[in-house]
Amino acid sequence: MKQRVTKAIFPVAGLGTRFLPATKSIPKEILCLVDKPLIQYAIDEAREAGIEEFIFVTSRGKGALEDYFDGAPQLEQSLKAKGKDDLLDVLMKSTMDSGEIAYVRQREALGLGHAVWCARRLIADEPFAVILTDDVIEAEQPVLKQMVEAHEQTGGNMVAAMEVAPSKASAYGLLDIKEDMGSLVSVKGMVEKPKPEDAPSNLAVIGRYILTPQILKNLETQERGAGGEIQLTDAIAKEITTSDNVYGFRFQGTRYDCGSKAGFLQATVAFGLARGDLCDEFRDFLIETLECRRAAQ
Repeated sequence: MKQRVTKAIFPVAGLGTRFLPATKSIPKEILCLVDKPLIQYAIDEAREAGIEEFIFVTSRGKGALEDYFDGAPQLEQSLKAKGKDDLLDVLMKSTMDSGEIAYVRQREALGLGHAVWCARRLIADEPFAVILTDDVIEAEQPVLKQMVEAHEQTGGNMVAAMEVAPSKASAYGLLDIKEDMGSLVSVKGMVEKPKPEDAPSNLAVIGRYILTPQILKNLETQERGAGGEIQLTDAIAKEITTSDNVYGFRFQGTRYDCGSKAGFLQATVAFGLARGDLCDEFRDFLIETLECRRAAQ
């Protein structure tokens, strides 16, 4: 009987330097798409997938991130007194119960693999998910839930994957495909940020993973990979040769790279237009702005 996936690791120790000066005083993960922080999108997705324990790998300066999930008694009382029950409901969705969330420090920025390894004592001997908050994915069914359902059939290790343009492939970890089964592919190799001529495919790993505890043991060696960092893809690739249990999952949804300014702006437009209370006014503004720019050219 396969174990349920009930724990998720959120590596959130990065400095967010691409978003300076905003990230000088606030964590990148609480920058907002419309009116909801990036981290809230990730938490909501994890909850929908059945995650019950949330493990944050943080670093110095992330106190605001921890405060975000704490209760806010004064604000709650104010909203309740004013009868603003709709806003109170929204607020409570950002509050985590005691014991539901744990924080682990990553003392040195040694890579994604190292960040995941830092949470090893909280995982024990069970499968776990990893969610990268930079990757915000708009989907009818949350992507991690799609993966959990597929994982119930395959077991092993699973990475979210999507086709990328060959010109951009060198920015990703890429899958070397053994067998293509549609939404699922079995994997015979993984290459982190290869040169264009060395790319085994254009099927890229995106920031959602379901992994076995053996991955944490593989990370124990602290081997450095691409960029001199401890790469999670290298630890997963070891499982291909020893256990042949690594799968790529082509998810249904639209992914936005909110680790880049352009991707963050694209996500803001997409999520703004998807909001019933904002779409008409926002769409009219965008149309008017584009028409003015064309007229000025």
